[in-house]
Amino acid sequence: MTRETDIIVVGGGSAGLPLAVRLAEAGKRVTLIEAGSGKFDVRSKVPALMSGIVHTPNFDWMYKAEPDPSVGGRPDVWPAGKRLGGGSAINGMMFIRGAAWDYDHWAELGATGWDYASVLPYFKRLEDNERGKDPWRGTGGPIGVSEVRSRYPVTDSWIEAVEQAGYPRSSDLNGEHSEGVDYIQLSQRNGLRSPTTGYLKHRPKTLDIRTEAQVLRVNFSGKRATGVTIRCMGAEQVLEAREGVVLSAGALNTPRLLMLSGVGPGAHLAEHGIDVIADRAGVGQNLQEHPAVHLVNEVSAHTLNNDARGVGGAKSVLGFLAKRSGALTTGIGHAQAFVKTREELPAPNIQLAFSAFAFDITPDGNLALREGSAVTTLVGLMRPASRGAITLAANDADAPPVITHQLLGDEGDRAQLVEGLEVARKVMDQAAMAGLVTSEVRPGPDFADAAGLSSYLGLATIPMYHPVGTAKMGAVDDPQAVVGPDCAVIGVEGLFVADASIMPTIPQGNTNATSIMIGERASDLILRALG
Repeated sequence: MTRETDIIVVGGGSAGLPLAVRLAEAGKRVTLIEAGSGKFDVRSKVPALMSGIVHTPNFDWMYKAEPDPSVGGRPDVWPAGKRLGGGSAINGMMFIRGAAWDYDHWAELGATGWDYASVLPYFKRLEDNERGKDPWRGTGGPIGVSEVRSRYPVTDSWIEAVEQAGYPRSSDLNGEHSEGVDYIQLSQRNGLRSPTTGYLKHRPKTLDIRTEAQVLRVNFSGKRATGVTIRCMGAEQVLEAREGVVLSAGALNTPRLLMLSGVGPGAHLAEHGIDVIADRAGVGQNLQEHPAVHLVNEVSAHTLNNDARGVGGAKSVLGFLAKRSGALTTGIGHAQAFVKTREELPAPNIQLAFSAFAFDITPDGNLALREGSAVTTLVGLMRPASRGAITLAANDADAPPVITHQLLGDEGDRAQLVEGLEVARKVMDQAAMAGLVTSEVRPGPDFADAAGLSSYLGLATIPMYHPVGTAKMGAVDDPQAVVGPDCAVIGVEGLFVADASIMPTIPQGNTNATSIMIGERASDLILRALG
C-alpha cells in the first residue's frame, strides 16, 4: 500500500513531535511515525513513578552499549524513549537550557544561525515558565516549566553551603546567569509531567500520527528522499512524501536509520551489503555523553526517604491527590549548581545536582530507596572530550545499534570529574551542611584522596542518558558534518534531521530542553528550505 503526504517525520519524541506540530500548523500535511505506543499510562504522568518506566520494554528501547574498558568492561544500558513523547515521557524532568557559550560555540564550529541570540526565541516559545516572562524566559508555550513541589529544608541548607563554598547564587540558571546555584526547575505542570505531548493540546487537522509503526528505511529516487517503508501490525507499507522526510529518531536511532537507508560511511555500508546513496563519513561518529558519579551522604535531616514508606508514604499520596505536591511530584533532583573547577574555562565544567533522597543498588541491579535519611549529589562532567560511535550490527532494521563509547576514555575527563567530586565534598563540609551530615556512604572513607577518587570513578561512573552528536551539524564543506545549518542532510535532497544527533557538541546540563528547541527551530528552517 502506498500513501502520500507532504512531509514525513520519523520519531514522535522531544524534537520530532514539536517539529511535526509546527509544520502542520503552517499548513503542511504531515505524517508523524512513532514506533512506540501513544496510549495513556499513569506512570508517565506521575513524576515519582519514572523509575518504573525506564528500562521497561513498553517505554524504553533499552539498548546496551559495548563493554566499556574505562569502567571495568561494564556494558551499560543506554535508554531511548519508545513512546509518543520520546525521552520527555521517561526522563527525570530537569529543565535546563545550557549556557549561552554552548550555542555560540556551535556557531563557531560551523552551525551558523544556532548562536544563543538565534535560539533564545525558540527556547522562549516552547515554555510556559512558572516564574513568569522576562527577556530570557517565556510563558504560554506547550511545555510547563515549574518549581519543585517536593521541598525539604535540607535542600535550602545545601544551596547555602554551595554559596559558603565560594560559588555564586543564580536567580535563574535558565536565565541571564547559567553559572551558580539555584533550585531546579522541572518539565511539569500542576505537579504532573509535562512531556512534548503537550503540543497536541490543539492538534492541527493536517497532522496524521501513526504509533506502533516502525520505519525500516528511507526510500530514494536517485539522490532524492521520496518517503519511507514502515512495518505496522506485521505488514510493510510504503509512505510517500511530496516534499521531504525528517528523521527525529534520536541520537541512537537516527544514524542507524541513515545508514540502513544508504547514507553513511561508504566502507561500513558496503560491509553490510547496503547500496551507498551518499558517502558521509560523519554518520554515527561524534557520539558524546555526560559521564557522572554520585556522592551519597546519610543525614540527620528529614528527606524524601522518610516520606516514601509507612505513614509518610500515605501522607505523600494524600498530598499528591489533594494539592499535586509532595514526594510523588519529585523529579530526579531538587537543586543544582554549575561550577568551574578551573578558572580559565569559558563556562562551568561541572554540574552538581542535589536530591533530598538516595538510592541503594539491589543485588539484581535495580534501585531501591535507602531505609534511612540520606541525600545525593550527582557530579556530572559537562563538556567531555571522549567521543564514541554508533555503527550497524547488520543490514537489519530490527538489529539494535552498536554503541561504542568510553565514559572515561580521556584522562582529562577523569581529572575533571575527580575535581567535581572534591567540590561536592567541600560543599558538604560547609557550616550549613556539616552539622546535618552523619556519614559518607559513597564514595566513602576508603576513597579519601584524588588517587582514591580516580579509582572510584572506574567503579561508579555512569552515563547521564544524554547521548548527542551522531549526525553532526556543521558547514557543508566539513567532511564530518552530516547536516548543514538548515538541518538538510548533505549530499542528498529532501532529507532532514532534527533531534539531539545534530548537536555539534554536548551542552551544559540535561539535554531535553535543547532537543525540544531543536524541533522548534528546525520547523522554521525546513519550511524556509521547502519554500
